[in-house]
Amino acid sequence: MNTSDASLYKAAALLSGEIDEARVRRAVTDILAAVGEDPQRDGLLRTSDRVARMYGELLAGYRTDPVALVNDALFEVNYDEMVIVRDIEFYSLCEHHMLPFIGRAHVAYIPNGRVLGLSKIPRIVDMFARRLQVQERLTRQVADFLNELLHPQGVAVVMEAFHMCAMIRGVKKHDARMVTSTMLGSFRTNLGTRHEFLANIGRGAEPLSL
Repeated sequence: MNTSDASLYKAAALLSGEIDEARVRRAVTDILAAVGEDPQRDGLLRTSDRVARMYGELLAGYRTDPVALVNDALFEVNYDEMVIVRDIEFYSLCEHHMLPFIGRAHVAYIPNGRVLGLSKIPRIVDMFARRLQVQERLTRQVADFLNELLHPQGVAVVMEAFHMCAMIRGVKKHDARMVTSTMLGSFRTNLGTRHEFLANIGRGAEPLSL
């Protein structure tokens, strides 16, 4: 890999060690008791174990090695037109309520002599999504990581998602969705490039639904 491993680790904020499942189990048991439930009844007897394992999966992005993720999937290619991967499904946990937000990401870049293997872009989205997040930061992290990795002419990321914290509590707006974007390089400075990207991700797209 010709890019700096240190810069990738910094961008991805890699954490060492495993999730402390025993501590999660104790916390879940305390929560069940605090809301008036009996953690020892049949239906809840293994709930704390399941939740602990679930958080290991949903928050795996903290411990995903970005260098291993990219591996040898960087290629020197003489191509300078737009590359788009659209409709990438993702799920994440809102850091304010630890409720899910679920949606899709559209990612584009214009190469500057280097391209990335197709499957790596959804994996990069997952790496940042599988953390406690806010959608605005998630969008920016994906764009910054690709910009650091590829040094392209430009990067664009658009994300749209439904947030359970707005659907099942608070304002209870079932159809409200949030759209965020980050435009870097030529996508930010060139209006035509930005319009081409937005037209491509809008063409034939089905409305986001759960």
